[in-house]
Amino acid sequence: MNKPILFIILGAALWGTIGWFVKHLYAFGFTPMEVVTLRVWSSAIILIIYMLSLSSSNLKLKHYSDVKYFIGTGVCSIIFFNYCMFTAIELSTIPIATSLLYTGPTFVTIISFFLFKEPFTRIKIIALFMTLLGTCLVVGLSPGNLNNLDFASILFGLGSGLGYALYSIFSKYSLQKYSSLQVTSFTFIVAAVTLLPFFPYQEKFSLLLDATALFYAIGLGILPTALAYILYTYGLQYTEASKASILSTIEPVVATLIGIFIFLETFTFVQMLGMGCIIGAVLIVQLYGRNKRVYKQKSKSIL
Repeated sequence: MNKPILFIILGAALWGTIGWFVKHLYAFGFTPMEVVTLRVWSSAIILIIYMLSLSSSNLKLKHYSDVKYFIGTGVCSIIFFNYCMFTAIELSTIPIATSLLYTGPTFVTIISFFLFKEPFTRIKIIALFMTLLGTCLVVGLSPGNLNNLDFASILFGLGSGLGYALYSIFSKYSLQKYSSLQVTSFTFIVAAVTLLPFFPYQEKFSLLLDATALFYAIGLGILPTALAYILYTYGLQYTEASKASILSTIEPVVATLIGIFIFLETFTFVQMLGMGCIIGAVLIVQLYGRNKRVYKQKSKSIL
């Protein structure tokens, strides 16, 4: 296995550990929005240090108006999707919340159809159906089970998928002028500044004086955030984007295993099938897109 692929897998696996840190921080009395703030601030500080170690010019905007891109990725995506995901984890389980997060590519497909006029192909329609079916299986949606469902957890789970999708949409504009690592850094910086007034410092700062709570707070910013993005971004520089997306589907697998074996959360065989449908939808879209690009390149070479 070459180094870029290994780094992508490691980065995605680290993303899958988010639930482990979040669950422990909840035990100390932090709310979902407070955990979002802790994650964003700790990762922003780490990313700033890392970027400055490379070159101070990495943290300079080419034009002040470009901040609008990072309001999109930082506020509309990172803050929104993290809050929804952490709330879904609190209301349901790590496997369910992570599975619903991976409805993100479906939202990307739908939004791209309206914004970028990307066509609805047969493969995309199949993927959308698989995602819908998988979502129903994961949350246990059936005519005889409607009264037992926690619709709030489902809505927050789907909200995390939408927020996750918005990162790709807004990044499509910012990546025309900035590197992927710069986009990530500016995103977390804007998110950190935005959340600054909303953290109850007087009430919760004392909790961070506990060495264990501080460990989970800093760990959340380092391992599944800053380090995960740095590793994934490095691997992405030397790997096809489609292949990287496929490799990143290890994230929900890791998250599910942590939920089941560490926190002893239930995840039935039917829910496992649902997660398989959602991940399968991501895979067929990525594989089809990759094969299509390869076919076009071969056709051009023949001509």
